[in-house]
Amino acid sequence: MQGLKGFGHGIYAVDSAYTGPDVAAIHLIEQDGRAALVDTGNNDALVHVEQALAETGLSPEAVDYVLLTHIHLDHAGGAGAFMAAFPNAKLVVHSRGARHMAEPSKLFAGVSAVYGAERAKELYGELIPVAPERIIEATEGLELNLAGRVIRVLDTPGHARHHVCYFDTVSRSFFTGDTFGLSYRALDVNGRPSIFPTTTPVQFEPEAMHASIARMEAEQPAAMYLTHYAQVTDVPRLAADLHRLIDAHVAIAERHANAGAERKALIEADVWALVGEEAQRQGWTLPEADWRKLLALDVELNAQGLDVWLGARAKD
Repeated sequence: MQGLKGFGHGIYAVDSAYTGPDVAAIHLIEQDGRAALVDTGNNDALVHVEQALAETGLSPEAVDYVLLTHIHLDHAGGAGAFMAAFPNAKLVVHSRGARHMAEPSKLFAGVSAVYGAERAKELYGELIPVAPERIIEATEGLELNLAGRVIRVLDTPGHARHHVCYFDTVSRSFFTGDTFGLSYRALDVNGRPSIFPTTTPVQFEPEAMHASIARMEAEQPAAMYLTHYAQVTDVPRLAADLHRLIDAHVAIAERHANAGAERKALIEADVWALVGEEAQRQGWTLPEADWRKLLALDVELNAQGLDVWLGARAKD
């Protein structure tokens, strides 16, 4: 099927088709006929995962875990639908997110506040609750057994306080959700990826993000598997770029901290300028109109997140 790519070690990326191709990956980990899925996309992604399981010779009953990196709905909106489709699966999610998977109404209300109710409904549809007895809280150091393959949980705040990453001990790789940023394949130059941090509302915390990235770096991973999008290697270079760009985002926010009602718009304009600088630094060959379209939502959300961060900091 189109959108399924294998990377060895039983790891595959399934294109969730969220807002377009190669935007959000669901990762499939296969071990001795058993499977785990990392993140879910929205409800519409289920059909793509079912097709991927069939193509790899796995039944719905073979799925032991649905692993959520965090509960933002481009990562977790389909969790209830997935759990209904995969009867043997357990849902693994940060303790801060577990109650929202069992009762998702407040979660949808929060997303509606960011996107608007109509757009949120269009993107995510109806959120299906997950039975509490099928939920495992993803605590720091928890080890999950997938047919003898150990997957370890790291608590990785910075993008969100309900964010975890999963370290696969077989491939010595992380499944990073949004903590290790965004890296779209359309921006690759001769196979060389670029990366950009996500400062999405409402829980961006720069020092925590720096620390989470550093913790993952310390494992000397062979690869990172990003929800946005799939495998990247050359981890030390990309980590250095992330640290630099997190600091650049913070500097933009602080420059406009006292700008009043215009603050968010000024921040967004400067984030776009930063993207332009990065396009030149990395030598992007994608036309500017195309990379602007690709990154439009991310830049808007980054600006929103920086604005919220400034507001929260002012209350401390």
